[in-house]
Amino acid sequence: MDFASSEPGRATTSAKIVVAGGFGVGKTTFVGAVSEINPLRTEAVMTSASAGIDDLTHTGDKTTTTVAMDFGRITLDQDLILYLFGTPGQDRFWFMWDDLVRGAIGAVVLVDTRRLADCFPAVDYFENSGLPFVIALNGFDGHQPYNPDEVREALQIGPDAPIITTDARHRADAKSALITLVEHALMARLR
Repeated sequence: MDFASSEPGRATTSAKIVVAGGFGVGKTTFVGAVSEINPLRTEAVMTSASAGIDDLTHTGDKTTTTVAMDFGRITLDQDLILYLFGTPGQDRFWFMWDDLVRGAIGAVVLVDTRRLADCFPAVDYFENSGLPFVIALNGFDGHQPYNPDEVREALQIGPDAPIITTDARHRADAKSALITLVEHALMARLR
């Protein structure tokens, strides 16, 4: 965490957070919903070259995809600023993950429970790296077919990793997910 002075005699803490998950799960939407600045997006129009590679079964309206990262910022408190880095979802862009994750205190792994298998690579990545993470079940059109306990069992995640429900389109939900992650990352440091 970095410390900078926002007021004389008062330190501000800033932290890097990664927002990860499978293709089309809502990472760009999440960062955009919660960012207090216009988010930086590295979106490219999907072309016929991705046909047969990117599964659009549950994302039929998707016309663009993140090719590098999304970036946003949120001030959770006058003393805590979070810098958000959204990862690209397709495996052909995973080579960038090590750079995006470097220096992060934790990650929010967005999960679409209609396609649970799409989150396995992100969960594996953060489990193997030891970076604290939370699972955020992103409800599409208010649809949550599985509860957090069912998802925990399916993902074989231990009891320490929080699993929450969210709606990536809503600022309050995204902010709540970030607060859960910060609290989890702080507790992990104390263990």
